[in-house]
Amino acid sequence: MAFFLFYLPLKSMGWGVIGHRVVGEIADSYLKPSTRLEIKKILGNETLAMASTWADFVRSEAAYNYLNNWHYINLNRGYSHAQMEDFLKIDTSTNAYSKINLLMKELKNKELAMGKKRMYLRMLIHLVGDIHQPLHSGNKSDRGGGEIKVTWFDRQSNLHWVWDAEMIDFQQLSYTEYANSINETTDSQRDDWTKGGLSSWLFDAYRLSDVIYASAKSGDKLDSKYNYDHITIVNGQLLKGGVRLAALLNQLFAS
Repeated sequence: MAFFLFYLPLKSMGWGVIGHRVVGEIADSYLKPSTRLEIKKILGNETLAMASTWADFVRSEAAYNYLNNWHYINLNRGYSHAQMEDFLKIDTSTNAYSKINLLMKELKNKELAMGKKRMYLRMLIHLVGDIHQPLHSGNKSDRGGGEIKVTWFDRQSNLHWVWDAEMIDFQQLSYTEYANSINETTDSQRDDWTKGGLSSWLFDAYRLSDVIYASAKSGDKLDSKYNYDHITIVNGQLLKGGVRLAALLNQLFAS
């Protein structure tokens, strides 16, 4: 039991295990054959779903502490898309947006050592999932909702973790069952979702974070009604995350 607990990913790190693996599983279904071949050269038999959670599992190791700020970006409330774009152009902090751009650049380097290539690909898969959890573009003052203490049914939780994992776990599905249950898209949807690139995807999630902040306050008891009212947002973000991750990977690796 101690061994198992040691390897549980810590809270407030993006979607939980199932959520990240759903994103990876969905992305896999939209990979081009040449992309899949190149990824296999890097990850071997490790699937996108399994690679997606590496970044959280290594958090228990001090050597990887420098990755902690990679999982989110703090954005002030009230930005328009143009204002957010202006901020991103001048922002010099370590965050998910800047690191996804860095990882994309590094993974194009044909001379990159295989060990780094494997780590960078795992991080890219994970961080694309992270930016689709809307509270990963939340307020610094409340740690993306982590300081908004709520009760989930009969146990203590926080708003961030409710959106990371509680609602997803409440569905009682494996990641493959979950992915299969929501992975229905049209060509026009996928084209629309992948327009604009990373900053547009981030803005989509950022706007949803306002909806989430308005949905609960500290001390609230959240239950099946909260799940019913908001699970569509969760599912939409997981699905978009998978489609967009596939688009990035096809951009990187397809021949």
